Amino acid sequence: MPLAAAILLLVGCGLIDDSDGNSASPAKGDDITVGLLLPETNTVRFEKFDYPLVEKRVSVLTHGEGKVQYANAKSSVATQKKQIAEMISAKVDVILVAAVDPKAIAPEVSKAKDAGIPVIAYDRLTEGPIDGFIAHDNELVGELQGRAIVDALGDRAGSSKVVMMNGWSADPSTADLQQGALSELRDRVIIAKSYYSKKWLPAVAKAHMQKAIGSIGLRNIAAVYAGNDALAGGVIDAFKEAGIRKIPPVTGQDADLPAVQRIVAGEQHMTVYKSFLLEATSAADMAVAKAQGRAVAFDSLALSSVDSHTQKGIPTRLVPVVALSKDNIKSTVIKDGVYTVDDICTAQYSADCAAIDLQ
Repeated sequence: MPLAAAILLLVGCGLIDDSDGNSASPAKGDDITVGLLLPETNTVRFEKFDYPLVEKRVSVLTHGEGKVQYANAKSSVATQKKQIAEMISAKVDVILVAAVDPKAIAPEVSKAKDAGIPVIAYDRLTEGPIDGFIAHDNELVGELQGRAIVDALGDRAGSSKVVMMNGWSADPSTADLQQGALSELRDRVIIAKSYYSKKWLPAVAKAHMQKAIGSIGLRNIAAVYAGNDALAGGVIDAFKEAGIRKIPPVTGQDADLPAVQRIVAGEQHMTVYKSFLLEATSAADMAVAKAQGRAVAFDSLALSSVDSHTQKGIPTRLVPVVALSKDNIKSTVIKDGVYTVDDICTAQYSADCAAIDLQ
C-alpha cells in the first residue's frame, strides 16, 4: 500500500484521531507552520521518508492550509543551532527537532520556549524545556539487536567474542540502545571491544572496526552489534576490505534500503524496522495539536512520559518496532509500502532475491 494511502487509512480507521471533539476551539486555525529540523543525511530514512510523511500529514490535518518549514543540519551542531534561530525569527508555530547533539541545542530550545514556540523532540530525546517527545522504544530496539546476535550464535554464544559498535555518546538514544542490547548480551557472550561512533558516521564505525580486527583478530570476531544501519555499513566495509569471505552476524536498525539489500545478500544479519509512517504521522499529529492549543488531542497522543537530564515527566509517545530479517521482508517494509520488490531486487541482488523467493 502506498504511504499516502496508508496515512488516509490510519485516519479513516480512527488509529490517528483527526479531530478534537472533546476540547474547546483551537487557539489557532489551520494556517500554521511546523518547523521540522532533521539531523543528518547518513541515515537514509530522514530525507526519504520522515520529511515527506510529516509534510503530507500536516497538510491533511490542516486541510491543505498548514505548511512545513524544513531544514537538515547534515551532522553539524552549529548548522542546527542556526536553523533553530532562523525558525524562531520566522515565528513558526511549533518546532519538531531530531537533534544532532541533544545537549548542545538546549540553549536554543530555551530560546524557542521564551519566544512562545513549543518544541517537540523527534526520534532523539533533546535536553532543554521541550513540550513532548516521540520516538520508537530504543531500549526494545537494542534488545531485539542483542537477542538476534545470541540466537545467531546459538550454542557457541558463551565462548564468542562480540564487538559493540555503539552510536554517538552525545545522543541519549545510544545509551538506551546499549542498555537494551546488553540486557541480552551480558553474561551470554564475550564483549571483546566496545566503541562509540561520533555523529553516527559510517566512516568512524569503519575505522573502529579496523582497529578491532587488528586487536582481536579477523577470525576471532563472532558478531558485531552495530547501533544502526549506517554504522553496520561501515562495519561491513571494514570486514570486506580485510578480505573475509563470510561476514559474521552484524545488526542494525532503521531498515535503510542498502541495509535491506545487504540482508538479502547475506552480508548483514538483521535490522530493526521502525515504522516511519507511524512515527512521522504521530509526530505531525502532536505538533499540530500543540500548535493549535488542542490539549486533549495532544494528551491522547502522549500516553507515557520520560525524563531527560534537564526535565522530568516529558509527555511521550513510543512507536512499536520489529526485527527484520530475510524471513519477513515481505510482511514488513514491502507490505507497508516503504519499498517495492523492484527497489530491493536490483540487478546486483536479483539472484539473492530469487534464492529467498523475493520476486
